[in-house]
Amino acid sequence: MAGYAISSYGTFLNMVALNLFVYETTGRALAMGLFMAVRLASGFAAGLTAGGLLARFTAKSVMLWTNIAQASVMLLLVLAPDGLRTAALIAVSVVVGSCGTLFMVSLRSSIPELVGEDRRSWANSLSITGRSLAMVAGFASAGVVVSLVGYTAAFVVDTATFAVCAVTVALLPIPGGGKGRDGSGNRGRPVPDAASAAAPGAEGAPARRRGPVALAALAAAPGLALMVVLRGVDALGSSSHNAALPVYSSELDDARPAVFVSAFWCLWALGNIVVQQLIQRYARRTGRSVGALGFGWGTCLMSASFILAFAGFPMVATAVIALVAGAADGLTEVSYTSHLQTLPAGLRAHAFGLSATVENLGFGAGMILVAAALDHYTPLTVVGWSHGAAIVFAAVFLIRVAGLRTSSSGPTTQ
Repeated sequence: MAGYAISSYGTFLNMVALNLFVYETTGRALAMGLFMAVRLASGFAAGLTAGGLLARFTAKSVMLWTNIAQASVMLLLVLAPDGLRTAALIAVSVVVGSCGTLFMVSLRSSIPELVGEDRRSWANSLSITGRSLAMVAGFASAGVVVSLVGYTAAFVVDTATFAVCAVTVALLPIPGGGKGRDGSGNRGRPVPDAASAAAPGAEGAPARRRGPVALAALAAAPGLALMVVLRGVDALGSSSHNAALPVYSSELDDARPAVFVSAFWCLWALGNIVVQQLIQRYARRTGRSVGALGFGWGTCLMSASFILAFAGFPMVATAVIALVAGAADGLTEVSYTSHLQTLPAGLRAHAFGLSATVENLGFGAGMILVAAALDHYTPLTVVGWSHGAAIVFAAVFLIRVAGLRTSSSGPTTQ
């Protein structure tokens, strides 16, 4: 997790540095949008292939080589002559987008093997805490690093962070150490594949009779498909506040538009970190995770908080709203990840891969729609509609979960 936090710092640093570098290199704002589009499309495609890749290779090897690939492509950008900078930027966009998704799917799907089923929430909270701290450090230091030492230094730092993460992965003692049928290292102990897990008695069935493995993963648990759809709608909502924050900040203080954005994300991260500590204590005390209900209620609270953040409240109230938004976002992240990790090992990677695809699709489509809408409507209106849709879907999800719990409990007798 320390290695992952370090590489996350490099990623958030480069979210600022790379976009500025693309604009400076090409001289066109459209190029920044295309760069982000290629990155999201690469993540989308990687999500579709992640489950199959982890069925063939160990999670450890995938995590190792994705970090090596990202370090290599960033080094290529540093060494590329001026005439090849555009081609190097495209390569960075493709590799970072696809390898980032593959790494996250591998990490999240392998956590139950790394720490045990009873410590999933603790490990997920630790992961999110590290990423939140990295986000604050990366965004806060990006302007300083680029201004004082330039783009090349920022890219070298990012290369080093991926190299550090690769070393920590290489030292990681994943149980089993080898490659099982699910790629999780269960040597000599095959895990049922997607077909057998979804349909008892189907083990050994010919491959041509299997349905799509990712869809089988969604069918393995009641309500899981709706949960993934809600995650995609939530990603669309996230695109709205990410795009609207700079616009809203400029309206508040045209001379210093970065102040509000930076302060908002720092408070958001602080709320996220605080809730992770509470979740870890809850897991240690009760031995339980926050579950699907935590995901539904957290989505409602998070979306409502982001809507209120654009409502023009005084700065003190907006600061509290940012803290609540970060806390709710952390709750949804842990509960969602922990719930998917309850799937059988043969289905888990496919579910996380499909989830990553849906999230990239929701965020990418949202960025296009939101960018167009912000030319005609206020940030509050755009964010209200986007996150309002997430609240509606979350309400449907909560009703579905409540119905499933009622039906599973069955009628009571005197």
